[in-house]
Amino acid sequence: MTGWVAIAGLGPGAEALVTPEVTATLADATDVVGYIPYVARVAERPGLTLHASDNRVEVDRARHALQMAAEGRRVVVVSSGDPGVFAMAAAVFEALEAGAPDWRDLEIRVLPGITAMLAASARAGAPLGHDFCAINLSDNLKPWALIEKRLRLAAEADFAMAFYNPRSKARPEGFARVLEVLRAACGDDRPVIFARAVSTPEEKLTVVPLTEARPEMADMRTVVLVGSSLTRVLRAGDRPLVYTPRSAPE
Repeated sequence: MTGWVAIAGLGPGAEALVTPEVTATLADATDVVGYIPYVARVAERPGLTLHASDNRVEVDRARHALQMAAEGRRVVVVSSGDPGVFAMAAAVFEALEAGAPDWRDLEIRVLPGITAMLAASARAGAPLGHDFCAINLSDNLKPWALIEKRLRLAAEADFAMAFYNPRSKARPEGFARVLEVLRAACGDDRPVIFARAVSTPEEKLTVVPLTEARPEMADMRTVVLVGSSLTRVLRAGDRPLVYTPRSAPE
């Protein structure tokens, strides 16, 4: 087959954080497929067709991309951040597994990008400097009971944590429950970082102790980082620097 699919991460927002590999692949594409705001970040040009679609149709979007590639098109499926972190790479492979047998003969590449949690961590200092975990707080594709279980176990293991999709208009109560679980499980004043729209003109970074964290500090453009019991906050001029030491006591 002459067509191919590349699943690309556009990074957290700033054009400077899109990798050269992704830029070069977009320049060679005939079609770009993705969620409406992500496709809007790709510049129009002759010979390129943009296929924007709404949220929650990830597998349909992936099937469309694979079918176009099977017809000889050069297709880039775009995600924000990294496509393998709560994004389109898994959706494409789900569609591939259930789809037409000849799709498996396609060239399929996953092009990494800078995730929101890594961009947020870099802005704050190094809060993910030791063991950490990432949890998607949306219950669209998994039950809320499983989210709470993972929260408690992560706190028990003393991981630093990164939370995606913390609070939406459709489910504003979920993040309030997350904070309740963390306060009960952690029992300390570890730092919480609310990193909104990192690398864009709307960027805002707020660092507060867990006892002062409030649900309304987060929305769907916010990544929330929670330190471990070892995470420290240093003052450097007028800004806090948050880091987790590379070692842990025996």
